[in-house]
Amino acid sequence: MKINQMKKDEIFTGFYLIKSADVRKTRAGKDYIALTFQDDTGEISGNLWDAQPYNIETFTTGRVVKVKGRREVYNGMPQVNQLVMRLPKDGEPSDPADFKEKSPVDSADVRDYLEQMLFKIENATWQRIVRALYRKYNKEFFTYPAAKTNHHAFEAGLAYHTATMVRLAEAIGDIYPALNKSLLYAGVMLHDLAKVIELTGPDNTEYTIRGNLIGHIALVNEEITKIITELNIDDTKEDVTVLRHVLLSHHGQLEYGSPVRPKIMEAEILHMIDNIDAEMMMMTTALNRIEPGEMTAKIFAMDNRSFYKPRF
Repeated sequence: MKINQMKKDEIFTGFYLIKSADVRKTRAGKDYIALTFQDDTGEISGNLWDAQPYNIETFTTGRVVKVKGRREVYNGMPQVNQLVMRLPKDGEPSDPADFKEKSPVDSADVRDYLEQMLFKIENATWQRIVRALYRKYNKEFFTYPAAKTNHHAFEAGLAYHTATMVRLAEAIGDIYPALNKSLLYAGVMLHDLAKVIELTGPDNTEYTIRGNLIGHIALVNEEITKIITELNIDDTKEDVTVLRHVLLSHHGQLEYGSPVRPKIMEAEILHMIDNIDAEMMMMTTALNRIEPGEMTAKIFAMDNRSFYKPRF
């Protein structure tokens, strides 16, 4: 049974990928495994209580397992309980790639769209910088997730998030002609590019050392510095400074990691459409995991709010 087909209090059986497996202790000092299961429709958590050493050795992150259990709701959060698990037998599903969440659109279509939109960056400096960085990180950009957990946390999520934001930028630019579309496109295409340095990749995604200690906002600024040196572009030019500002301010607030707040229109709009797409994806993902009439789990990145799924 697919995760998004599970009903409340229903007994289910199926094959799932263990996305994470953390060994913890109860108050009584007994081991249990806090598990997150995943298939191509979503993910759900559950605990294997009274875990024995062979359970801890067997049920590890990245393994496919056959699971029998009950789908329940605890504190508003869907979870599975009464778990019985085993490894797949010969001939049964066992390839982790078959259980990973996939981009809603074909990655080739995303690539084609972004390549087309590159031609709409009319400022030569911005277009040269974007093209050079896309060449440098071509493979990574079109395969990496946009985050470890919060939003677009699936293979090719980074490119999908970027393409959706470019579409938003194009539509908003049509409504507000005072905006410089070329700057918006360049800023969007580069704003999260350094996630390919911040994260380890699409499989068992973690933060790298540079990701933890520096972060993608500072890292993309470093990449700009390197690329304009290679391209012999004067770093004192206003268009370079403005592009850097758009990238450095795209989290909007100092407490969210941006070293400067938006001070031009395009920077403010980029911050807004980044939030729109991230929050829409977080809400959509959470709502897809519950049934009509239920509340989602609290979404940490959205002020710990829960959202209701209407019955209509």
